[in-house]
Amino acid sequence: MAITTSLLLLISPKLSQQQNHTFCTLNNPSNRHIKFNPNLKSSVSKLFNTTQKPQFLRFRYVRNQINSMFTGIVEELGHVKHMGYDEDGGFHLQVEGNIVLQDVNLGDSIAVNGTCLTVTEFDTNASEFTLGLAPETLRKTTLMDLEPGSIVNLERALLPSTRMGGHFVQGHVDGTGEIVSLDQEGDSLWVKIKTSPEILRYIVPKGFIAIDGTSLTVVDVLDKEACFNIMLVAYTQQNVVIPLKKVGQKVNLEVDILGKYVERLLSSGFLDPTKS
Repeated sequence: MAITTSLLLLISPKLSQQQNHTFCTLNNPSNRHIKFNPNLKSSVSKLFNTTQKPQFLRFRYVRNQINSMFTGIVEELGHVKHMGYDEDGGFHLQVEGNIVLQDVNLGDSIAVNGTCLTVTEFDTNASEFTLGLAPETLRKTTLMDLEPGSIVNLERALLPSTRMGGHFVQGHVDGTGEIVSLDQEGDSLWVKIKTSPEILRYIVPKGFIAIDGTSLTVVDVLDKEACFNIMLVAYTQQNVVIPLKKVGQKVNLEVDILGKYVERLLSSGFLDPTKS
């Protein structure tokens, strides 16, 4: 979660004039690093609507990173309205939603398909809000695959008074998985997902996993196929994006954080499993 510590543009307009604006190049899949070139506009930007946006009161943040928590219980399905570059070379995502805007403030965290993002602009009358995306977020998640009209899962950050209906989800995507099969059984849907060994090692049968931000229970882990599967009941199918995707499409994955903490403690020698 990003906490606002200062509002630079409103206090000192000169700071804005001193910045060098660049564009971000993302169209080279062989290069893991995102390069910035003031004379280059990526071909990726052609995929996005360049219609002039309404004028909003814009803020720039100096941020302290403090973790947000989510439950993995999707509050509503939103629609992507626009994706593209800011004037300062940053990348933004504009989404239409209603429930998540009921008590929104600048700097709040909202999970979009399981990715914790910071609200930089919002317009409650138009039922839309804008979120900033960092280069690492674009590399690590499926958000780059979105386009205007795409449907996304939305959830606000957890409050102390919120009922914990799912599990602790940080909104920090560990990686992606690929849907390899969708099979109906009665009114339920089997979903089989393939992922990397680095992620699969933390997935256990009957354990939690967040798929596109939805808290779900793992049914089986198929190590030889590097796959796992889950089952969606009818109600869940109607309220999340997973059933809307096709075989071959990717999903964001976040494993249960407890497994990573245990592994870290054991590998550091802080806990010795051979001693009682």
